[in-house]
Amino acid sequence: MSASPIRTRLAEVRARIVRAASRADRDPASVRLVAVSKTFPADAVREAADAGQIDFGENKVQDALQKMDQTAGLPIRWHLVGHLQSNKAKKAGARFDVVQSVDGAALIPILDAAAANAGRRLEVLVQVDLAGEVTKFGAPEDELPEIFAAAAAARAVAVVGLMAIPPAVEDAEAARPYFKALRAVRDRLLAQGVNPAMLTELSMGMSHDFEIAIEEGATIVRVGTAIFGAR
Repeated sequence: MSASPIRTRLAEVRARIVRAASRADRDPASVRLVAVSKTFPADAVREAADAGQIDFGENKVQDALQKMDQTAGLPIRWHLVGHLQSNKAKKAGARFDVVQSVDGAALIPILDAAAANAGRRLEVLVQVDLAGEVTKFGAPEDELPEIFAAAAAARAVAVVGLMAIPPAVEDAEAARPYFKALRAVRDRLLAQGVNPAMLTELSMGMSHDFEIAIEEGATIVRVGTAIFGAR
């Protein structure tokens, strides 16, 4: 029996992660692959999970909740990688394993209360605005200390790193400066005394540029099209 297209593409993405990590003299195991399943059905999630994929990403809370219910029982983790509106934060905090798109301090107590009430621990990444694009979300660097201060007071939420979405570029190499910039933001926060446990992860890189992101220190890559196919 021939391998399914999703299984085949997933294996190729994993091989590309290994090659990129090797070029950067990094352990491939230090890079977590999040398969972004937005717009694809629960069957596609099951297919990838059958091939050993653990982490899945969704852009919209409501769509993700439906897939969570449809795939209940699978040993997988769910990441919110799209913009989180405050009116959806309560639902997200109660169900997701990771929210990668926190862009304001006001979201932290909402997520924290929801996770605590559900008896869960929620990992959070802070989305950083690197380019000032009006069509993208993220916190500017000067607002990051307020978010980390809010997280330090949380009970069930643990900030574990930073996330960024660079401007869309034709040439993947053109994204490299933004990946370098996110790493530099991390380094400045460490120098300012932010707890290193809050800065262990750098989520950056998608289907067209994740290898460059790995070369620049990504610990999480968010890959959709290269695994599930064109949307």
